[in-house]
Amino acid sequence: MVERRRTERLDQPRESRVKLPRFDPEAFGRWSEGIARGMGTANFIVYMTVVIAAWFLWNTLAPPHLRFDPYTFTFLTLILSLQASYAAPLILLAQNRQADRDRVALEEDRRRATMQKADTEYLAREIAALRVAMGEVATRDFLRSELARLAEELDEAAHRRQRLERRQQKRTAHRSAGSDPLDEPRDDLDGDYARDGRPEG
Repeated sequence: MVERRRTERLDQPRESRVKLPRFDPEAFGRWSEGIARGMGTANFIVYMTVVIAAWFLWNTLAPPHLRFDPYTFTFLTLILSLQASYAAPLILLAQNRQADRDRVALEEDRRRATMQKADTEYLAREIAALRVAMGEVATRDFLRSELARLAEELDEAAHRRQRLERRQQKRTAHRSAGSDPLDEPRDDLDGDYARDGRPEG
């Protein structure tokens, strides 16, 4: 006895001498949820009402020697009491399992919401950075206006070039005919004609 006490360690729990049977909590929980789910339906209420009504009718209207639970219905009261005593813990167990599932689902939803918030903030920062970068780039309207202005300048330059060519042709024709080109009226094209390297006349 003394040797046994010496070998026992105080930092370890003592092994229980009585080993109780163990049940799978997951399987028992699924079974209890199935029962609670069945008891919470309209079919269960209808079936129980039919059984109780048949019980009353049989033990009231049947011949006395065939009545197994006469008036006061003691046996029926015992059955209903047992049903209520077992139904309450089963319903509580099913509610606890449902609460655990709801808590896990809530944590998952919170985690997803946090991830979505982080993604949204990242996208908002990226969009803001793109807007700042686009502010330094020429916009479409600005490019259109510049291209339109350049097109107008090119059209005007081509028109002036055509007028200069016609004026040059006229002066060449006057010189070949022996007329004096100085008698022609001068306009703003004479300066362009002189800048081209040709005499004004």
